[in-house]
Formats: sequence, structure tokens, C-alpha cells
Amino acid sequence: MQNRRELLAWSGSLLLLPYAAAQTKRPALDVPYVPTPPEVVAKMLEMGAVAKGDVLYDLGCGDGRIVITAAKQHGARGVGIDIDPERIKEARENARKEGVTKQVQFRVGDLFKSDFSRATVVTLYLLPVINQKLRPQLWRQLKVGTRVVSHEFDMGDEWPPERVEKVDNRRILSWTIKPEHKQA
Repeated sequence: MQNRRELLAWSGSLLLLPYAAAQTKRPALDVPYVPTPPEVVAKMLEMGAVAKGDVLYDLGCGDGRIVITAAKQHGARGVGIDIDPERIKEARENARKEGVTKQVQFRVGDLFKSDFSRATVVTLYLLPVINQKLRPQLWRQLKVGTRVVSHEFDMGDEWPPERVEKVDNRRILSWTIKPEHKQA
């Protein structure tokens, strides 16, 4: 999927996912797996100011590329969470190949039931409706100063991005958890 329009068009078929998941014994996916290109990963990590000492959580981590790159190139520790066991298996194998298994971990899990309060940086590439549903959880769980970076989609009008950049016609948006979010 090359752009936002294609991803949004694809999201219309989300209604069929519970049926497809039941047929294949895989979990129902709220978001399609669309890998983030390396140049977008690099920009996301730059916008999140990822550095050694950070703990990056990638929500909907797919094959683990953001967490693995943060560990390998920036010295961060990381956790990837995805509902699809196949993606987690792939992410663990990718971490092994890249030699970062001591810095990263990958978990099968439902984002809405997950604890990511240890994060200093959160990355995501989820659909707008999922971002907006996650927003109160991010505000509740994350400490003031935690950076949040999204590939392509915003968090709704209640939380406008502080910064928006483009890489190859793809948007990257970033926010910082502020004291006023803790009161929301």
C-alpha cells in the first residue's frame, strides 16, 4: 500500500477480518500489516529523539523493524507488541539475526490491555480510529516527557501533533506527553 488513501480504502475490508480470522485460527486484526519503509523508520526515531537509555515501545510492531533499529542504531532498549503471533515470531527471528535479543523483547498482546508505562518513546502505525481509542490510555500510562511518534495518522482534534514531517510523501507526526494530559 503506497499511501494513506490505499490504507484507508483497505480499512473498509476490516469488517471481514473477524470472519477470516475464525477461518484461519488467527486473531482478528484491527489494522493491516503494512511494513514501515526504512527511511520512515529512521525519521520516526529521529523525531522521537531516540537515544541510549530510552525504552521504546512499538504498538503494533509487525516484524519488529522499529524496535530492532532503535536498539541496533541508537542503543535503546525496546518492546514490540502485536496481536498477531506470526508477526511476533518473525520479529523475534529478525532480532536474533540482527544480534539485539538482549536489548529487545516482543509480546503477543492486545494494545488496549497492555501496559507500556515504562516507555520513554512510543511508536505506532495504526489507523486513525485506533490511535484515537488509544489516546486516553497513552495519556494515563505514559510519564510527562514521553515522546509519541506515529507513521501517517494523527490522534484526533483533541491532541494535535507538535511536529509533522514528510518522507517520500508519507507523514510522520510527533507529540510529547505534557502535565495537562495527566489531568484529562
